[in-house]
Amino acid sequence: MNALKKALGLFWMVLGPASILFMFIQAIDKVGLAPEGVAKTNTALQWGIILFIFIPISAGLVIFGYYAYKGEYDKLPEE
Repeated sequence: MNALKKALGLFWMVLGPASILFMFIQAIDKVGLAPEGVAKTNTALQWGIILFIFIPISAGLVIFGYYAYKGEYDKLPEE
């Protein structure tokens, strides 16, 4: 079970930055496809808010994965 925790920890550490990169690529693509004017401004604002909320979540994934990989969750309390 501890090996699974460490493997998933590595997965979470890779997933965090990969998800941020994917979200930035999507934001650039969607804002670029929006029509000029108010629609482009609204799309940029929406993606800005999405990224502002999602970046700390991804950072939390990396921190959680780091602790899992280091073995901090190997000794969980019994009760």
